[in-house]
Amino acid sequence: MATWVYPPIAPEELRTAEDNSLRLELQWFLESLQRSFLQLKQGLEDCAALLAPQEPGSTLVLSSLRSESVKGFVNRVGTKLVKGDIHLRLVTLPPNTPRGTTTSTPSTRLIFCASPTSPDILLPQLLTVKSMVNDSLDIIDVSRWTGHSTDSSFISGQLKLLHDHLRDAKACLKGPIPGSDQPPIPGTDWWTDSPDENVFQPPLGEHLSLHFTVQDANLVLTVRTLSPTSPGGTPSTPTDSAFSLSGFSLRSKLLGLGPKPANHDEMGEIFEWRGKQDVVVREKVRVETSDPTLLSVAAKLSALEHEIARCRLNLGIILTGRVDQDD
Repeated sequence: MATWVYPPIAPEELRTAEDNSLRLELQWFLESLQRSFLQLKQGLEDCAALLAPQEPGSTLVLSSLRSESVKGFVNRVGTKLVKGDIHLRLVTLPPNTPRGTTTSTPSTRLIFCASPTSPDILLPQLLTVKSMVNDSLDIIDVSRWTGHSTDSSFISGQLKLLHDHLRDAKACLKGPIPGSDQPPIPGTDWWTDSPDENVFQPPLGEHLSLHFTVQDANLVLTVRTLSPTSPGGTPSTPTDSAFSLSGFSLRSKLLGLGPKPANHDEMGEIFEWRGKQDVVVREKVRVETSDPTLLSVAAKLSALEHEIARCRLNLGIILTGRVDQDD
C-alpha cells in the first residue's frame, strides 16, 4: 500500500520538514532524559546506602560443605569485616593449644575484632564498587547542572561514561572469570592481598593465608596452608616436626597412613607470598556464603545498567538512524 502527501511537497521542503521533526524529537528526548537521570540517581543512592557502614551490619555464616574444615562467622559493616570467629580443622594445620593450657584441640580457632590497634580487613572489591557508584552520582549531577543538557554530543558521552562505570562495578561484584581477558579486579590476588597475620588472635603465622573476596555478590573465604619452596624452585621437604604438627608422625606420613589433604587447582604452582618468599599451596579450602545486601546491590546495578543502555540506544537511533550501539 503506497502512502504519499497531497499536494506533493518539493524534495528540499520535505528534507527541511524531516530535519525539523528530528530536531524536535531530539529536543524532546533530551528533556525526557533529565527525568530519567533523576530515577537513575535514586537507584544509585540506594546502592550507596546499602554499601554504607551501618550497624549492626551483616552477620554471615561460614561453613564448608560436607566437612568440618571451616566453621564460624564474620560480620561485615560496609566495605570491611569488623568481627569474626573461625574454626579450622585442616590436615596440614597443627593442633591448637589454647593459651594457658597444655591440652591440644583438633581445630584451630581464629578470632578478630576491629580495634584501634589492629588493621581492618578491607574488601577492596566493595571499596571499588562504592567509589564507582559515587563517581556515577557525580556524572549525573554534571549531566544535569552544567548547562549542557541540550547538547546531544555531551549527553551521549555522559551516558557512555555512566554505562562504563556501572559495567565495571558489576564486574567487581561478579569477581574474576577464569580464562577471560577482563581487567584485573582489586583485592583478588591472595598472595598479595591476604589480611595481615596480626589481625587474628592468635596470629596466623607466615604459612597460613585467609583470603576474603567477593564472587557473584557472595562473600568467599579461601583458606590456604603454605610451604616454602627450595632455592631450585621445588617444594622443600618438610622436617619431621612439620610433618608431626597435624598429629601424625613422619613414619605415618611416609607409609601413607592418616588423612591426606585433597587435591586442588593450585597444586604445583609457585606463588611469591607477600613479596618475600616463594611458596606452594599444600591445602586449600573455599567457603562461600550468601550476602543478601550485596545481592541486592548487584540486582540494582544490573537494572540501572540496562536502563542506561536503553537510553544510549534510543539516543543513537535519533542521532544516526541506526539501531547498532557500541559497547
